[in-house]
Amino acid sequence: MPRHLEQHESKIQEKLIKELRYLEWFVKPTHGNMYQSGFPDLYCAHRKYGQRWVEVKLPDMAGSRFTAAQLSTFPQLAAAGVGVWILTGWEAHDIKKLFGPPNWYQFLSIMR
Repeated sequence: MPRHLEQHESKIQEKLIKELRYLEWFVKPTHGNMYQSGFPDLYCAHRKYGQRWVEVKLPDMAGSRFTAAQLSTFPQLAAAGVGVWILTGWEAHDIKKLFGPPNWYQFLSIMR
């Protein structure tokens, strides 16, 4: 991914982490090293709402893409009963998506 797009995703991620922590979520970013290849960007947990794996992408996937490792890992996580949520922002309407079903597969059609 071009460096300028990573920086935009990282800005969204920084603001999202700040907002989730304000809302009393535990948030642990993954590092994206070779041992975590394919994992979502954030592990999030809330006492009341449970656990979520969150992948941060740009709105409408404009310039974002799933890595080959994510395209392999996300379906495996789903098969094991683990959800992955894609968030493209940090505002209330973005965070509200965490209370619906996992949505990663809905973004596959946007990529085409």
